[in-house]
Amino acid sequence: MATKKQVKKNKTTKYIFVVGGVMSGVGKGVASSSLGKVLQFHGLNVSAIKIDPYVNVDAGTMNPTEHGEVFVLDDGYETDQDMGNYERFLNKSLTRDSYMTTGSVYQKVIADERSMKYKGKCVDVVPHVPLSIIDQIERAGRLENADVVITEIGGTLGEYQNILFLEAARMMKVRHPGDVSFILVSYLPAPQKIGEMKTKPTQYAVRTMSQSGLLPDIIIGRSEIAMDAKRKEKIAFSCSMDARDVISAPDIDSIYDVPENFMKEGLDTRVMEKLNIKKSSYKTNTVAVKEWTNFVKKSKNGKKEVSIAVVGKYFDTGDFVLSDAYLSVIEAIKYSAYHNNVKPNITWVNSKHFEDGPKGEKPQLKPAYLKQFDGVLVPGGFGSTGIEGKIRAIKYVRENNIPYFGICYGMQLAAIEFARNVVGIQDATTYELDSQSKKQIVTILPDQLEKMKSGDYGGSMRLGAYTAELEKGSLAAKIYGKPTISERHRHRYEINPDFADTLTEHGLRISGVSPDGRLPEIIELDSKTHPFFVAVQFHPELQARPLDPHPVFSAFIKASVKNSKK
Repeated sequence: MATKKQVKKNKTTKYIFVVGGVMSGVGKGVASSSLGKVLQFHGLNVSAIKIDPYVNVDAGTMNPTEHGEVFVLDDGYETDQDMGNYERFLNKSLTRDSYMTTGSVYQKVIADERSMKYKGKCVDVVPHVPLSIIDQIERAGRLENADVVITEIGGTLGEYQNILFLEAARMMKVRHPGDVSFILVSYLPAPQKIGEMKTKPTQYAVRTMSQSGLLPDIIIGRSEIAMDAKRKEKIAFSCSMDARDVISAPDIDSIYDVPENFMKEGLDTRVMEKLNIKKSSYKTNTVAVKEWTNFVKKSKNGKKEVSIAVVGKYFDTGDFVLSDAYLSVIEAIKYSAYHNNVKPNITWVNSKHFEDGPKGEKPQLKPAYLKQFDGVLVPGGFGSTGIEGKIRAIKYVRENNIPYFGICYGMQLAAIEFARNVVGIQDATTYELDSQSKKQIVTILPDQLEKMKSGDYGGSMRLGAYTAELEKGSLAAKIYGKPTISERHRHRYEINPDFADTLTEHGLRISGVSPDGRLPEIIELDSKTHPFFVAVQFHPELQARPLDPHPVFSAFIKASVKNSKK
């Protein structure tokens, strides 16, 4: 849980609400993160909050193929993937106070009513639910000692689920006059058949927003191409605002170019003016600006490519591919590649394609398909589908000296593959696949078993930051450069301690363990046996940042680059 930080006396916190119009998925999270970044450049302490309208208490039970990845915070809270964008752009770790859902808000209100915190009053949806929302937003700002708190309200205007959050925003404007601003991120279509960018959908979005008693101070117009002056003037005239408050946000090559685009459009200046923040009060952090600029340059200057295959199972969503299920993994690969001056060429490989078909058909792909890649990564996941395909992939890269990096399930399956094909335990398995097997190389911990039996699935895994001790002289210790690490976890299953000695005797080194020495955290093969074979139980991608790449990802990329030169 978050600990209360010392707050400056007489400090006035400013609040920005970011809402969406026309359709979802146009980049509110990236817009919020980028705005936070440019305000940081001006020396402001920025924090961010994500509001999801779902009745789910947190994001932990949501299907990744429908909602994208679950991003776990240090304190173990399971959140939406936008929280990852906030942490990466702002280069800071956030807490559970920075995330809320309809379910969590109602849960809090009901808990307060049950404990008599309302002192016998009749508890109503309005005002008590919006007041609870406001309390959390203000508390998050205090805990971070923030100058500015940016709150993104998920979904779009006009959705029934967002009514109470918009009401809370309206009430905050009354509570904090002059310190609250509203930004609408809206989509401007430019149909090829028409040949003109259309502003009418955005005008309707503003009208819908006005029904909640709110009007945007700034409109960020997302579109495939840049918005021209004529369109800005039209939106400004129709929505009773200054044309300088209409910001063009066209599609660009990288989300990390967005802060620069916002500054060129003058968004930082307009926001500070709206919130009565004097630029003279905050010294521009030229070092931070230069660091970010250099990172963006590196992301474009790599002359050589490194090809990485991500063998996963959460890619299918109808006829489309959803790489968002592994968003943090993808970004972590990019950061380490950029800092090694190479361009990452990432290929999604569905592990189910390595398996036999339902009627005994031959697999769509043979494991030898992976020989074309410089490195192979198997990320986390749950369930039985695609698992045998992953094991076949791991076997191939182990036997053919292709750099391998396994994360969470990718570590567990690496241990099972090793047990089957090196140790000789042909029916080696995991509790997830066979709960009755006596050859569970991966098993469930007793406390987790009790939780599952009682149906306690929400927020009950091993979650958040845990420390691990690294074995002296191991590759892991060399990569981290220190004996103790802290990494974020999200799993129910562990490598079975009963088989640890057997695996070790046959050459699978357990180079990282929990402080009590009981739970394997990192496994590896000797560099004399394999050029790079490392797998971890935790999720290192959750702590990778643009300006601070994760060391294990960087080691994997270096090994892959070396492999490409062969």
